[in-house]
Amino acid sequence: MCNVYQTMNQIFAERFKSARLLNGFSLQDLADKLNNKISRQALHRYEKGEVIPDSEMIALLCEVMNVRPDYFFRETRIEIGVVEYRKLKRMPVKEENKVIEQTREYLSRYLELEDILGIQNQFQNPLKDFEIITQYDQVNEAANRLREKWELGKDPLFNMPELLEDKHIKVVEIDADIAFDGMQTWVNQNIPVVAYNKNIADKPDRIRFTLLHELAHLLLTFGDIPENQKEKLCHQFAGAMLLPEQTIKEELGNTRIRLSIQELGNIKKQYGISMQAIVMRAKVCNIISDNYTAQFFNMIKQMGWKIEEPIALECIEKSNRFDQLLYRALAEEQISMSKAASLKNMKLAEFRNQTPYA
Repeated sequence: MCNVYQTMNQIFAERFKSARLLNGFSLQDLADKLNNKISRQALHRYEKGEVIPDSEMIALLCEVMNVRPDYFFRETRIEIGVVEYRKLKRMPVKEENKVIEQTREYLSRYLELEDILGIQNQFQNPLKDFEIITQYDQVNEAANRLREKWELGKDPLFNMPELLEDKHIKVVEIDADIAFDGMQTWVNQNIPVVAYNKNIADKPDRIRFTLLHELAHLLLTFGDIPENQKEKLCHQFAGAMLLPEQTIKEELGNTRIRLSIQELGNIKKQYGISMQAIVMRAKVCNIISDNYTAQFFNMIKQMGWKIEEPIALECIEKSNRFDQLLYRALAEEQISMSKAASLKNMKLAEFRNQTPYA
């Protein structure tokens, strides 16, 4: 009985700390949010696993930290491996912790749902035997190989989060500081995860590029090259996945002196890749010169189009797999309405109102 109690205390302590970091709170911040109804020292005891609060205090903690009561006792273990970020140097530690804990929280619900349904994670790296990467020609070939392995042909790719989820890669939408673009890691040693910032949802081309950049980090083995060179090669892999060399040459021709905004906009809409990335892709594929590339980006800067391009991409980049599994489990009566609401991290009444389920 003592061991059970200790285990429960440990689970609560870990989950309590996760919820605190998820919200970016220090212990004192949390005490302040609770209007000092409990001291920082008492909260510290929760985090050490020395005591579990009563139901009234748990209700207050849930309200302040925006989680459901069973959050604190969920036993699904999420061991996050080494995390690599884009723009890591610009992220404060507090924001970094929020990204990790949001990933952990979402995956704990996701993996529990899959466990209920008896779904096994079956990811196999299709590029595991590919050569060590040190230069562009290799990432270009790796992108071609991946399209072949995944039977994607040379056609445009639609809904990148959905595509990656179909290939057994978990995609996590993170609410983070604008300094965060994306990250990738492995969970429980065998589950690949990529994440992107939901605050760039109005720029679907950026989401698509970010996810493929992170995919390169997941799938490719790089040689002993500088970090900035590795990032550049991941960019080039993303471009090659979105717009294969054969395809871009069919669209633009083998050699060009200049490009028009209108044709770049049309390619952007068809292939879901920004105009700036198209131009960089044209440069890498030797369609345009270094000099013209520099002129183009100087024009983009002068026109104020670096962040907001003149032609927008209108599409939704989002996976619905979690919701699909949730409603499947509900329809098959493998979970109750209350459990479904908990897995969705919603109050039961709120979940009922949005669920057309009899």
